[in-house]
Amino acid sequence: MEQPEALRVSIYDQVYNLKSEAADRAYMQEVAGYVDERMHSIASRTQTVDSFRVAVLAALHIADELFRLRQEHERLARGVSAKSLEYASLLDEALRR
Repeated sequence: MEQPEALRVSIYDQVYNLKSEAADRAYMQEVAGYVDERMHSIASRTQTVDSFRVAVLAALHIADELFRLRQEHERLARGVSAKSLEYASLLDEALRR
């Protein structure tokens, strides 16, 4: 098993040292870049310069995205499950003939 390596990322003009396995480095950089982009986007649309408030607003936006995606995933999973049951029933009916 690989040992985690240090990874330096910049989020909202602050440098953070993260531990990441080599295979996850690009992913972690992408995640940090996403958080950085969200924070800068929110800061540009608000009057606050308080980085803590910007971080909380970014966290709320990202959590909202997560919840909406979870709801969509659950809706799609229910649809797939319903179709699977429908097709299984049709297959059973065809095999009984």
